[in-house]
Amino acid sequence: MGILSYLICGGLCGWIASKIMGTDAQMGILANIIVGIVGSFIGGFLGSLIFHVPFVAWSLSGFLIALLGACVLLWMLKKFRK
Repeated sequence: MGILSYLICGGLCGWIASKIMGTDAQMGILANIIVGIVGSFIGGFLGSLIFHVPFVAWSLSGFLIALLGACVLLWMLKKFRK
């Protein structure tokens, strides 16, 4: 997979997470991509700690883990902004 596909997947995860967490109005496409990519690292790390399996990015479970990681990242950012 090319870097463009990772950016698209990261942007999609970040956008969905921002919709779920209610921060979409504050974020642009670049912030969505960054949140999605960083969230996938957080989700992959936590998923490998909990389930003891390697993180596979291009699967439904990998997408859901990345989405969960992006939601966790947005939640932490909301808590630190207060």
